[in-house]
Amino acid sequence: MAVQAYALTDVGRYRSMNQDYIYSSTAPLGSLDNLFLVADGMGGHNAGDYASRFAVENLVSFFSIKYPERDVHGILKEGIRKINRELYFRASNDSSLFGMGSTLVAATIKGSVLYVANIGDSRLYLLREKLEQVTRDHSYVEELVALGKIKRGSRDYQEKKNIITRAVGTAETVDIDLFALKLKPRDYILMCSDGLSNMVDEFEMEYIIRSEESMKQKVEALVDAANRSGGKDNISVVLIEPQISEVIL
Repeated sequence: MAVQAYALTDVGRYRSMNQDYIYSSTAPLGSLDNLFLVADGMGGHNAGDYASRFAVENLVSFFSIKYPERDVHGILKEGIRKINRELYFRASNDSSLFGMGSTLVAATIKGSVLYVANIGDSRLYLLREKLEQVTRDHSYVEELVALGKIKRGSRDYQEKKNIITRAVGTAETVDIDLFALKLKPRDYILMCSDGLSNMVDEFEMEYIIRSEESMKQKVEALVDAANRSGGKDNISVVLIEPQISEVIL
């Protein structure tokens, strides 16, 4: 099975620094057959940039080692917990990095199964019959939506949607959401920071991904759409085509 992917990050139209950091490899890495990461840093000055870069680069180093005794979710979980602790202690011991943290969505495909881990409000979507969000945002407004206290898309929701309740590096331990999904032929996987999901609605994202353009052109079109809609934040996109074979019985 040949996985195809294309990844791109863009500073957007308003920010002077890109605090997003991404990684995309369709080649094996340690015990993983491939690896895709999107991190969106937070913190003043250079701290957000530092947090996202630190998380991604150190996760890639961790995953580069083979872990034959662990399953895929075990590898993802152990790596993220280790890097979370390291980032937290860096922030605790350096006043210029105090309060930094990063969202993280990680994905890898083994056989026909997609394994996902996420913390924060960077997202992973699956496009099948329609584009659907797989990850759950760890944000203040999504918690209120779950409790029935506000409606998604309301004015209150829009004003407070950037307050995240879970991030890598903000505490010594972190809760990680894990997902495993059986993939089907013609599926697409979209990973992104909120610089895309806050600027472009899911109907437009789906329309672009379903186009006859190349993977590179689709990703560039998604970034262009976010910038056309305001480009108020850094924009990161990873588009993956698993290319699952049809099963003939």
